Amino acid sequence: MIRRLLWALLALLLLAAALVWAWNFWGTPSLDESPPTTPPNSDQVARGAYLARVGNCMLCHTERGGTPYAGGRAIETPFGTVYSSNITPDAATGIGGWSAGYFRRALQEGRSRDGRLLYPAFPYPHMTLVTANDADALFDYLRSLPPANKPNRAHRLRWPYSTQAALAVWRVLYFRPEKFEEDATHTPEWNRGAYLVRGLAHCGACHTARNALGGSSDLTDLSGGLIPMQNWYAPSLSSASEAGTADWPLAEIEQLLSTGIAPRATTSGPMAEVVLNSLQYLEPGDIRAMAVYLKSLPPTPGDTDPLEVRNPTDQVLSRGSKIYKDRCIECHGDRGQGVPNAYPALARNRQVTLPVTANLVQVVLHGGFAPATRRNPKPFGMPPFATQLSDADVAAVLSYVRASWGNRASPVSEFEVAQQRSSARP
Repeated sequence: MIRRLLWALLALLLLAAALVWAWNFWGTPSLDESPPTTPPNSDQVARGAYLARVGNCMLCHTERGGTPYAGGRAIETPFGTVYSSNITPDAATGIGGWSAGYFRRALQEGRSRDGRLLYPAFPYPHMTLVTANDADALFDYLRSLPPANKPNRAHRLRWPYSTQAALAVWRVLYFRPEKFEEDATHTPEWNRGAYLVRGLAHCGACHTARNALGGSSDLTDLSGGLIPMQNWYAPSLSSASEAGTADWPLAEIEQLLSTGIAPRATTSGPMAEVVLNSLQYLEPGDIRAMAVYLKSLPPTPGDTDPLEVRNPTDQVLSRGSKIYKDRCIECHGDRGQGVPNAYPALARNRQVTLPVTANLVQVVLHGGFAPATRRNPKPFGMPPFATQLSDADVAAVLSYVRASWGNRASPVSEFEVAQQRSSARP
């Protein structure tokens, strides 16, 4: 009986996918709009440039060392490699032949000019909330750029993920075009923050857990997740034991978003890139709006439940203590107290005691570096120890830190360290 139900469900999904696919290629009416022939308004271009900063568009749409927005950057996924597209106004290889309507549809519905379904490595499940006016401003900014004749690279995805049919199935399961609706029970400032966090800034692209198909039933929960292929954990933004800010002063949240450092936290890894390339350039009002929204997130259910903690062995603690005194004590202090505005405290640091240890291992192996921002142009950093410490050494010193000065978390295993070391990417 269960097998029949599963087969029936699969058949329904395939039928739905086929209908979606057919609609996209044959049933979707063409947007009868020609490419604009007049230059964009300068104010509109400036607004679009700002919105592109909010969305951090250039980071993904620029190959390392390449022409801005000309695409070609490899985006690794569990299903293969997706290459970002050329979104300069080149008529042959970019979006020079697009209209504002086609661009709006790409953002809000995840479809290209010819109706082809786009891969969600382009975060249209979040961009669907972008308003038409903001989409038009982004389009005007992009068409003001110098055109770059650079053909788009073919994606390298495994079958069946490389097919439009598989993508149609994914969309049936995980994507619905939406519009941002303001919540009348909250202030305009809160609503602005919600619009930015949920939509254009697409925070949930990293801070939401994904299933085996790369989908999520709720892209607004911000409950944390491992970033695929990067081996960094984006902590929950609603959990008091991870990265929730409900009990923070607003000024400290604003400081962390705009500079990458705050009295209670320091950004590193992918989040440091976001601050470096995007958040530091946002207007103070938008930073505050995002802070207001993040501070208001309801605590994760069960967040205060006690964690089952295993204690490290005396041998591991002894080894870790020695390594800490040799390598770490000069910056982080003999009691893990750190140095204000320079080296983060390790004592009672919730990033130290996260159940997921990926970030800790990454920092010890490859170094930890806050972003260089306008308000913090010369941040302090931590050197990498990958060539100086063995897997057992890294596991021991982290286990020691996680069990000292009031910290209470399970030890790090050599296997966890070995996994991170072997999966490091250039």
